[in-house]
Amino acid sequence: MQQNAMPAQARPMVYALQQNIRRVIVGKDEAIELLLIALICRGHVLIEDVPGVGKTTMAAALAKSLQCSFKRIQFTPDVTPSDVTGFTMVNIQTGEMEFKPGAVMSQIILADEINRTSPKTQSSLLEVMEEGQVTVDGVTHHLPRPFMVMATQNPVDFVGTYPLPEAQMDRFFLRIAIGYPSIEEEMDVLERYSAQITPMQTLAPVCGAEEIIAMQEQLGAVYASREARSYVATITAATRNHPALQLGASPRGSIALLKAAQACALLSARDYVLPDDIRRMALPVLSHRLILTPEARMKGISAQQVLSNLLDTVPVPTGR
Repeated sequence: MQQNAMPAQARPMVYALQQNIRRVIVGKDEAIELLLIALICRGHVLIEDVPGVGKTTMAAALAKSLQCSFKRIQFTPDVTPSDVTGFTMVNIQTGEMEFKPGAVMSQIILADEINRTSPKTQSSLLEVMEEGQVTVDGVTHHLPRPFMVMATQNPVDFVGTYPLPEAQMDRFFLRIAIGYPSIEEEMDVLERYSAQITPMQTLAPVCGAEEIIAMQEQLGAVYASREARSYVATITAATRNHPALQLGASPRGSIALLKAAQACALLSARDYVLPDDIRRMALPVLSHRLILTPEARMKGISAQQVLSNLLDTVPVPTGR
């Protein structure tokens, strides 16, 4: 297939977003690119790591880089579903029922420390993340476009956390781990944040909602061959039959993996998917959807290890 110039249209905007976020986040280019891939794919992101490594800062930096409406929900045990979705109440002046929008009625949502609230409140995001709408008292309210949920969470063995249910995890397009910085990176962080004005205070939007939507619509023009689709299906099917996995990847996971591979190609100015795109995106897209067997957990095996080993066994197609 001949490469055309269409996919390259996204690169200047992605580069501008990357550079803007790098003013705040040091040395985490892979995590930043994954965040932007999810944005292009209309997906939601779960940023999971220990406290203090920049989860909330990274999500807030992306939000400030977009000229979109933004709400932050600080999840605590006392947050209720109506705080998230909104509620209806009687308007005293008119006597009619009136919808009071919740925090989720915005374009970019930062669900901070999502696993510190109750499972009931966590579940209030299921319809929002899957269908881009919220139903309150039988009335459906559509959310503005573009719409993206960026959730942060601490590891599930930390005090005061509630594990996210499988259905909730499956709705996150990909999961990002930030990790600790190197000594050089941490010195750079200290230099930036020792100034009177922090980098976050100087951030300004570099693109608007219409530009994001236009970039998202380019994704469908990236060609995925039958061989590429077969490679995706073979990988996800293998997770369903692995002896160390109690629950494999769902068809939603297959769709997400293919879309993520298309976004990889788009960012490389290609209009076709390569097997390398699929392999690169498999871990961030699929690993959080896999449930280990009790025996595997007792042995200290992780879903990432299982998936990495599985990728080494699945034949890679030679064509594109």
